[in-house]
Amino acid sequence: MSPSTLAPIAFPDVTLPESARRLRAEVRAFVDEERARGTVLGRPDSWLAGWDPGFSRRLAERGWVGMALPTEYGGAGRGFLERYVVIEELLAAGAPVSAHWVSDRQAGPSVLQHGTEEQRRFFLPRIAAGQCFFSIGMSEKSSGSDLASVATRAEHTADGWRLTGTKMWTGGAHVNDYAIVLARTDDTEDRHAGLSQFIVDLRAPGVRVEPIHLMSGEHRFNACHLEGVDVPDGMLLGRRGDGWKQVTGELAFERSGPERYLSTFPLLVSLLRELERRPATAEQLTRIGILTARLHSIRRLSLGVAAALDAGAAPDAQAALVKDLGTRLEVALVDTVRGILPTPADPHATPGSHPELLAFALLHSPGYTLRGGTNEILRGIITRGLEQH
Repeated sequence: MSPSTLAPIAFPDVTLPESARRLRAEVRAFVDEERARGTVLGRPDSWLAGWDPGFSRRLAERGWVGMALPTEYGGAGRGFLERYVVIEELLAAGAPVSAHWVSDRQAGPSVLQHGTEEQRRFFLPRIAAGQCFFSIGMSEKSSGSDLASVATRAEHTADGWRLTGTKMWTGGAHVNDYAIVLARTDDTEDRHAGLSQFIVDLRAPGVRVEPIHLMSGEHRFNACHLEGVDVPDGMLLGRRGDGWKQVTGELAFERSGPERYLSTFPLLVSLLRELERRPATAEQLTRIGILTARLHSIRRLSLGVAAALDAGAAPDAQAALVKDLGTRLEVALVDTVRGILPTPADPHATPGSHPELLAFALLHSPGYTLRGGTNEILRGIITRGLEQH
């Protein structure tokens, strides 16, 4: 399979190997151990809200961070499908995976594909060991889904580059180590040209992180101000001017994984547990069945994208379709759960109880269809993919 042979709405049919079944059992046993020690709380949106570096390191000790990275760089060399199984189990359980999430999902693969040998040798073993955490430096105040309009600039200096600008919605910038920042290095008529990516030390002089609080009061996102930040030449990621091509390739990893339909899955599990205590009506069971069927269908599509990535394809349109369908399902799941069992949401209820999980999911739900690209932008990508074929 290659980018030229993969039609825009084709999804490879995937049968997980027997090794994936064994791996799933191992992950479930690990999650049970972590649940017993109180680290796995079963909360929705755990890939954003569950920042626990200790958990990430223990996961890495099992070889489950950087799984798809080559062994020569400290990874497990196991491929995207086996990684998929691990991620699926962790998200379904609501495990706290946000510390290593971006590093594992896209920073590592991006450094592997575009980085210098020196960058690979430095960053990839640390990512795989759960010791190096990345943020995403793409969006800006007026450049959310329209990344080609970024205003952050990188000026070439005698010793490297000086970055000036502000990145918005930079998740984890207050606790992570590095960010991959998209900046304009050249002025061109084609606004998709002249962009480059840089690996920026988030503790470097000139980096100022300003909190952006969620509706729940949580501090997950930030405005990351780059006020004349000096970046060495060796931290240019890829070639100068290739930033747009690199970013769009990176977004296939960001948009297609299980996190795009499993963020609210723990709430569905909580609903089923609540219904075990009382007789469920035929209507309730039907609505749950419809949710489950949608979940299963999107999972098959998401697995197809993982298989395409494993084969070296560039499934941009497929990834956009998964993200569009998946995040709309996440919002619908919260609304449906409220309709099936009209329990008052209470953020102060017992942690892990249905009212607390419902409140958590509700307060996070405005972001589901925004992060990673709005649905309108995603449908434009899908349309262009169809037109090109």
